Amino acid sequence: MKNNKLVWLFSLLLVVALFLAACGGDDKETKDDTTTDKDDKDATTEETEVAADEEQVLNLIMNAEIPTMDSALVTDAVGFDLLNNVNEGLYRLNQENIAVPAISDGEPTVSEDGLVYTFKLRDSKWSDGTPVTANDFEYSWKRAMNPDTASEYGPYMMGGVIKNATAISEGKMDYTELGVKALDEKTLEVSLDKPTPYFLSLMSFGTFLPQSEAFVTSQGENYAKNSESLLYNGPFTLAKWDGTGLSWQLLKNEEYWDKETVKLTEINYDVVKEPGTAVNLYTEGQKDRAGLTGDFAMQYGADPDLIHESETSVFYFKYNQERLGEKTPLANVNIREAITKAFDKQDLVDVVLANGSVPANYLVPKDFTFDENGTDFRDVNGDMAVFNVEEAKAAFETGLSELGVSELTLEILNGDTESAKKTGEYLKNQLETNLPGLTVQLKEVPFNVRLDLDTNQDYDIQIAGWGPDYQDPYTFMNLWLTGGGNNQMSYANPEYDKLVNSAVNELALDPEARWQALADAEKLLIEEDFGIGPMYQRGLMFLQKPYVKGIVAHPFGGDYSYKWAYIEGKN
Repeated sequence: MKNNKLVWLFSLLLVVALFLAACGGDDKETKDDTTTDKDDKDATTEETEVAADEEQVLNLIMNAEIPTMDSALVTDAVGFDLLNNVNEGLYRLNQENIAVPAISDGEPTVSEDGLVYTFKLRDSKWSDGTPVTANDFEYSWKRAMNPDTASEYGPYMMGGVIKNATAISEGKMDYTELGVKALDEKTLEVSLDKPTPYFLSLMSFGTFLPQSEAFVTSQGENYAKNSESLLYNGPFTLAKWDGTGLSWQLLKNEEYWDKETVKLTEINYDVVKEPGTAVNLYTEGQKDRAGLTGDFAMQYGADPDLIHESETSVFYFKYNQERLGEKTPLANVNIREAITKAFDKQDLVDVVLANGSVPANYLVPKDFTFDENGTDFRDVNGDMAVFNVEEAKAAFETGLSELGVSELTLEILNGDTESAKKTGEYLKNQLETNLPGLTVQLKEVPFNVRLDLDTNQDYDIQIAGWGPDYQDPYTFMNLWLTGGGNNQMSYANPEYDKLVNSAVNELALDPEARWQALADAEKLLIEEDFGIGPMYQRGLMFLQKPYVKGIVAHPFGGDYSYKWAYIEGKN
């Protein structure tokens, strides 16, 4: 019989699953070059019959290129969205956003102490007809932890969860010691560092997808460079992607174990960065969905094709305190406070974005995660570091005095989409108007360039965003640990580290104390250190053809699933 702590763990997993169904969240068609909807309710749990004469082709828009399709290297929403549709892990988010067994043949066996999970694999194949085996998971996960792979998400997602991952990332152990082992072709054993309430939801995330060792090895440096140098075990395969292009296709995977569920035969993507062009393609019938922002959102506000999607992605200023080895003015807490409080977030979402986004005076989003009583995490701290011009000016003057200067020039790194550019122009105007002595220079670059600049910490301020990887506040809070996954900005506070780390260590089995520790960490980051400057929690508005059915949007991981999508009533 399982002990009380393990019973609590499974109860929490059930609560997480139930709330996944109730909740609705750097790339969707309208994403600002970063990271995830929830109001597309055409999906149903029953298999859908479609008319035999309906052409099952979906035409979509993406607003950024694919940086990579190597699951060990993907860090962006475009890559994770596509991986979710062309590959499949042990688990997959279903139509109700509950993590359910996929390549895993049913639920795993769990040891009494909650530290060892044993998965049996179903019969499934890669797109070349070879079987998906337990070794494909062991190889892929260990490859993501191999320093030679240079994976960002491997250490980030596995550290503190999979046994030995932290020691491996710190160079204290070899990557081959990672706690994952193929016992035979159909049996995978995963050992954890400590009981992890959200572990099974992690198994639906892209970093934990399998890779065929024989295929990756045969491709060598060419692996994942184009659609021909990849294998697929999900509902679709990727086609017509040359590694850099602005268009590609997804085709129904005839080797997929659940291919009878998949109705679409083809999904055609084109990268379109200008909302006006996207709307024109939609109205001309060339595309089946188009994201709306700003003037277009207001123009089509009453259109019968309009759909709204609320999100759990939060956008913010990243304040880089050390650029290319040299301290920046943003190492001064008063300068960070001034910028955080100097722009009107309500006008930003109402006038500039106009897509259903809401002001964010926080990091962990609303309507995302709840305690055992159903209380939103957001209710603990409420709003912090709100718009206040007088407080912003006072902090800026203090900061300038401490720096020994009378004026300051700072660069804001941003995306190159039309929406991103309008946001940048608005923020430049607000900051220069409300902080006399500040000059803002805008640097607008393609998404993959911004990723490189972020990784190399070559920027002053960056407009960035984060969509959760699993349903727990920790997915936002661990970003800003010293050396954390998104912390390419030299923020460091030992007290913050202590609070966040306690949530996955000594407080892991004390829900109330764990909750409070994460809330205290958020308050320290936002309202005391001004480590980042929250801007908005994203909402999305789309025009979608009424004949498009069954698209499932997810609150974390890959943004959309097309496994259950179909065309009905177009002819």
